[in-house]
Amino acid sequence: MRHYLAVAGLALGLMASAACAPHGYMVRMAPPPPPPYARYMGRAPGPRYVWMDGRWAWRGRWVWVPGRWVVPPRQRAVWVPGYWANRHHGWFWVEGRWR
Repeated sequence: MRHYLAVAGLALGLMASAACAPHGYMVRMAPPPPPPYARYMGRAPGPRYVWMDGRWAWRGRWVWVPGRWVVPPRQRAVWVPGYWANRHHGWFWVEGRWR
């Protein structure tokens, strides 16, 4: 019974800490600067496409996720990029969104 309570308490603590971060985790190291090729856009595949910048993702280490062309969900929608925010001694991912 004591083991069950300890496991349940640990699980609740992990869920509570994940709920505090917008993306569910905190990274202690700041993301590196974007690589030199980060802004390469090339040519849009069509007239309705907009460029979504690449970003750093934390997967046990920093991994570059390249940018891509996307079609907005509605006319005149504007992409507000996500960003890494420095809060409470760590870095949290704030998701991008369509405005």
